[in-house]
Amino acid sequence: MRGAPDPHAGRAAVHAASSGRLGAAHPRQEGPTDLRLVPPALAVWATAAVMLDATAAWVTGTVVVCLLAAGALLLVRRRAADGGGSCAGQGKRDYGGGGGWGRNSGGGNQGGTPAGDPGTTGAPTGGNQDRGPLPEQSAPVPVPVGRASRTGGGPVRAAWPRVSVAAVLLCVAAAAVSAGLHGADVRSGPVPELARQYATVTAEVEVGSDPRLSRPRISGDHVAPASVLIQGEVRRVEEAGGTAVVTRAPVLVIVDAGPHGAGGTGPPRSPWLELLPSTRVRVVARLAPAAVEGDRVAAVLRVRGKTAPEVVGGPSGVQRFAGRLRAGLREATDGLSADAKALLPGLVVGDTSRITPELDEAFKETDLAHTLAVSGSNLTIILALLIGAPGTAQLVERRGLAPRLGIPLRTTALLGGALTLAFVIVCRPDPSVLRAAACGAVVLLALATGRRRSLIPALATAVLLLVLYDPWLARSYGFLLSVLATGALLTLAPRWSEALRRRGVPPRLAEGLAAAAAAQALCAPVVAVLSARVSLVAVPCNLLAEIAVAPATVLGFAALATAPVLMPVAKVLAWCASWPTGWIAGIARTGAALPGGGVDWPGTWSGAGLLALVTVTVLLIGRRLLRHPWWCAACGVLLVLVVVQPPPLTRVITGWPPPGWRFAMCDVGQGDATVLAAGDGSGVVVDAGPDPTLVDHCLRTLGITRIPLIVLTHFHADHVAGLPGVLRGRSVGAIETTGFEEPADQARFVRKEAAARHIPLTHAVAGEQRRTGSLSWQVLWPPPRPAPDPDGPNDASVALLARSGGLRLLLLGDLEPPSQQALLRSPEGALLGGVDVLKVAHHGSAYQDPELMRRVAPRIALISCGEHNMYGHPAPSTVAALQAEGAVVLRTDRDGALAVAGDGRELGVARD
Repeated sequence: MRGAPDPHAGRAAVHAASSGRLGAAHPRQEGPTDLRLVPPALAVWATAAVMLDATAAWVTGTVVVCLLAAGALLLVRRRAADGGGSCAGQGKRDYGGGGGWGRNSGGGNQGGTPAGDPGTTGAPTGGNQDRGPLPEQSAPVPVPVGRASRTGGGPVRAAWPRVSVAAVLLCVAAAAVSAGLHGADVRSGPVPELARQYATVTAEVEVGSDPRLSRPRISGDHVAPASVLIQGEVRRVEEAGGTAVVTRAPVLVIVDAGPHGAGGTGPPRSPWLELLPSTRVRVVARLAPAAVEGDRVAAVLRVRGKTAPEVVGGPSGVQRFAGRLRAGLREATDGLSADAKALLPGLVVGDTSRITPELDEAFKETDLAHTLAVSGSNLTIILALLIGAPGTAQLVERRGLAPRLGIPLRTTALLGGALTLAFVIVCRPDPSVLRAAACGAVVLLALATGRRRSLIPALATAVLLLVLYDPWLARSYGFLLSVLATGALLTLAPRWSEALRRRGVPPRLAEGLAAAAAAQALCAPVVAVLSARVSLVAVPCNLLAEIAVAPATVLGFAALATAPVLMPVAKVLAWCASWPTGWIAGIARTGAALPGGGVDWPGTWSGAGLLALVTVTVLLIGRRLLRHPWWCAACGVLLVLVVVQPPPLTRVITGWPPPGWRFAMCDVGQGDATVLAAGDGSGVVVDAGPDPTLVDHCLRTLGITRIPLIVLTHFHADHVAGLPGVLRGRSVGAIETTGFEEPADQARFVRKEAAARHIPLTHAVAGEQRRTGSLSWQVLWPPPRPAPDPDGPNDASVALLARSGGLRLLLLGDLEPPSQQALLRSPEGALLGGVDVLKVAHHGSAYQDPELMRRVAPRIALISCGEHNMYGHPAPSTVAALQAEGAVVLRTDRDGALAVAGDGRELGVARD
């Protein structure tokens, strides 16, 4: 009996036949895609997600059942194999007589290797000559006997499904053990019990990730103070009685960020932000249970009144080295524009500490947020310099610098491994970075195997091993999106790219468009769950941004590497990288600014399923439309109109804003933002609301591109926090505010925004009169100095009386009864009678002066308030008092945005 042939002989012959030193191969020479690792990977993923919360009894039961079932299947397979030798041998002999590459439809030995020699198959002859030789195939290719025998007789063929099922069961058992142990680590020990008691403890915490600042959050009329968030592990905890316990429990540490930096206007610069991973600190903190059950946090540690951390153990040498590299990159980017300075460290190493909330929101709305986090694409770009782009492996397995420099294949793989290790060190070995490294390592595995189709089993292997190593990844949305995006690039993108090329699309454009569309198709349902929104501009934005991602990343990594030794060179490289980085930021801002750039979507898994169904339907229809260029062009034009929403066309279709509108109240939630029409595309904006996105959307639907004046009635966050949205893409003449600059942090915020755009800032005083076009207005409050200080920011609100087209509009800001009464007694109080429209003070709160409402007696009263707000605005008593004076009361929480049109005789209100 002959010995088993070399299993690599077939691949060697293929490469030998290619007659190219770079190892060319055609995909048709590969076998069908190997999906055997996909079921175990999915089984491990699902098991880990479920078993993290399971009890010990459930975990034990699952493991025992899986092991018994797997053992039974393997035992049955062994007995079948022992009794099926003759059948297996016949299977080999039948395979050998099958006619080589042909289909063997006629049986016998037509044009193939003789039946007595099962070792190889020849080129197709005889009945199979119609198929012809495969591309790049000029010599017989040996086929291993072992693989042929697996497809032979009945008993052996039936045994393999049993082995596959047994393998899945064994993987489920392993995942259950790993998840059970990791879940128990979070639930066991003294920390969870102390958290349930809200105990104050002294703990020693090892920092596990880079500290980060919480995003600003509007809470009522103020901005919640920023906090430093640190993921770490409690290694030692001391209770109030002095008992010390050594433990290991994952926690989230929350520390007050402290005062702002950069002259009081920059982000907080807390010494806690300088901590490196693996540093150990001692804290006195109050424990609290995790906000979300089933999360990878045993407790929350709230540290108060601690200005600096007490370090008891320094970081490791590796983390110090990585910290110096990251700090060097930040220093190299210090002189760049604001967007480039913030974005480049995020693109390179995932350092988002400088990303502003506005820029972050723009990237989320355009589905470009993945560029701000460490992902497999970062590593793939670097590896592409060495071994070529992974997508080109379909036709040529090796490109890049390595083959052109004559570096052997194995040495190239080792260099790629070293790059991957350096990537993990610099970007921190936390789960997200490990996930990125595993997904990027798919390229190395493809290189090592020499087969494009090995990418799928490589991805499955990465998922399986990573989830077994860290079962919490099974519940990570970031991990899910990374796997989906990678799977889309490996499965859908090549087929779609080929289809586009067949229809005349240039190859590079086809490849980029297919990659962006495939990733969006698979990831959009998950993104919808996270953001309750579907982006209509994600594909073009990602396609345009992809042009700049590679040069920005390569130049950024070069700056990172040279910063510790040659800072001037690093600054030059960072400056070069700022151009593509600025392009990416511009794409994000432009896409986010489009009025129809996204649509709201149910943020549930049912909504995700519906979006997946819609996506499949669109793809099926689109496949048919590709045969009709005119229909494709019509659909493209229609999509552009939906996204751009030209104001003239929008006004005709929706009726918003109404023709001749004079005054509009935006729906910005619990806050104020109103617009006085001042001509075609021009308007005076009074207050900016709490959310930049909402007020920007409102101004775009109104067609406002020029703002001669912004009036901020007072500095509460629900009136000024949306200022960046008002300024976005519009020319602004000046900003006018009250002279009472409290709260101080929001006053600093307004000054910073005005200074950044060189907009003059002035104070409004009673008696001031202005005019622009047909709009005129007069300031009624606050009185000029010397006037007694108001009781608070609300009583210092700017009040305006505006006249437009015969209408009189009164805007009272957030004035409360003391200032309302004083306004009635002031000289300006004589102007309050006969008002057509009243913007009710303080969101319609109960604190209103009855005499003021009787004096004003408006025809229409508008109230700006948020749906289900915690303050109960508007108060029923206020609404009843206004209606008793004959006013029609409208409110944004129920009626949406409101626009008033008409003149002194006729008056109408339109709703958006």
